[in-house]
Amino acid sequence: MLALKQALSLVSTNTLGGWQPSDEIRLEAWYKNQTGITLSGSNVKSWADSSSNSFDMVQLTETEQPAYNSGAIDFDASAFQSLQTTGADIELAGAFTLGLRLFPDLNNVIVLGDNTTSNEFFKITSSTKLRFKTDGSQVDIIVNDGDLSADNYLVITRNASNLVTLYINGVAQTNTQTLAGTANIDAIGVRATDANPYDGTISEIQIFDTESTELTANVNTYLSNL
Repeated sequence: MLALKQALSLVSTNTLGGWQPSDEIRLEAWYKNQTGITLSGSNVKSWADSSSNSFDMVQLTETEQPAYNSGAIDFDASAFQSLQTTGADIELAGAFTLGLRLFPDLNNVIVLGDNTTSNEFFKITSSTKLRFKTDGSQVDIIVNDGDLSADNYLVITRNASNLVTLYINGVAQTNTQTLAGTANIDAIGVRATDANPYDGTISEIQIFDTESTELTANVNTYLSNL
């Protein structure tokens, strides 16, 4: 029997047939479902990047380590739980694609952000509004088909013209916005400094520094099968 607080690593052997995020040469980071997770007791000490870029997310403060719950990482906002990189930021200067499988419990919570640089985050501000902020500027995408506070898979894209589009469970929201700038990410579940902590579960995060119709379709299909 494992002793309490003994560290262990969970590596999934399950793979989906067909397309994988690792097939893409522009994959920046991949926090894969039930894979690369190191536990300290029942808490998540780190979530390894399954891409080749080693943007591993860690939390050394025990009280701020999220729980591992039925294969998902479960964040408690009241304890300011988060995971953060120990090295360089993920930087998205141009087009990008983000894929997430998550179930938030509260609104006004950070999904991805930068805990060392201000004004860099993706935040669910309500069940019908997603906020993207970078370089001090922000846009709000208003939901017309879906509910951001539900158990969803989300895809957020920015194309070469800086047009930002949100997909909820494969459905593109009609309210698109335009925002240029370099999006910096060094944390899951918090922004600078330790603000708006995430509450709820996150099962998968995919980050690409490119955007295309084909990639968006592949990410949506992949996340729908988790």
